[in-house]
Amino acid sequence: MNYRHSFHAGNHADVLKHAVLLRVLNLMQRKTTPLCYLDSHAGTALYDLQGDDASRTGEYLDGIGRLWERDDLPELLADYRAAVARQNPDGALRFYPGSPQLAADLLREQDRMILSELHLEDAATLREHFAGHPAVAVHHRDGYELPKAFLPVAEKRALWLLDPPFEKSDDLQRCVDGVQQAIGRMRQTVIALWYPIKDERLLRDFYRRIAEAEVPKVLRVELHVRPIDTGLGLNGSGLMLINPPWPLWEELEAVLPWLASQLAHAPGGGWRMDWLVGEP
Repeated sequence: MNYRHSFHAGNHADVLKHAVLLRVLNLMQRKTTPLCYLDSHAGTALYDLQGDDASRTGEYLDGIGRLWERDDLPELLADYRAAVARQNPDGALRFYPGSPQLAADLLREQDRMILSELHLEDAATLREHFAGHPAVAVHHRDGYELPKAFLPVAEKRALWLLDPPFEKSDDLQRCVDGVQQAIGRMRQTVIALWYPIKDERLLRDFYRRIAEAEVPKVLRVELHVRPIDTGLGLNGSGLMLINPPWPLWEELEAVLPWLASQLAHAPGGGWRMDWLVGEP
């Protein structure tokens, strides 16, 4: 595994993924009953945006960098920026929290977290970061194995972030298989499946397979920073939200147009949200 998220931390894909992830967690925590958060490809907990990797690409400048000093953020995005700001107490944007840190900051006494990372060095960094945190377990393993290894959870409520690096040609199919396995083992599992948008033609079969995966509800949420057929690389990203909590879709309907206009890299970007399976 060669992928290192440190090159891409805080980019437009992270903004969408992490803003929605935090909102899903907040909505699930309206109930006092415990929940378990699972992260398939956790990376590390914190990224230095002035380090060699992030500064080499500068992707964060067109992601969190565009929101950092705004005073007109919609509430959902203001909460996301506040979560990033907790890691930058001096007010300057230097560190970007990965999904493990964002989730850990929201853990209540009754909640716990299971993190999986296949990259040996990143797994060691993650384990060291959360050493002494009794509610966090770090595993050096293939993240696609999480449903079989840990579902159903004792808490009876679970949120799984399925966030592969998409280095291999079969990752989309493994995502579909993982979703089916998770729902088969624990039907009420909430899943946030992130995927890159580079060429929509390559995603059509993925959309169809998700729609036919015999899951209760699937909400498709996408942010396009440029026309999706440009061939320039990461034109956008999406989330397949399985069993999303109410009223997430109503909130996103108000936020996505604003976010798309602010993060656009070129004319012709935009957003999409629709139900592939079920309705609210």
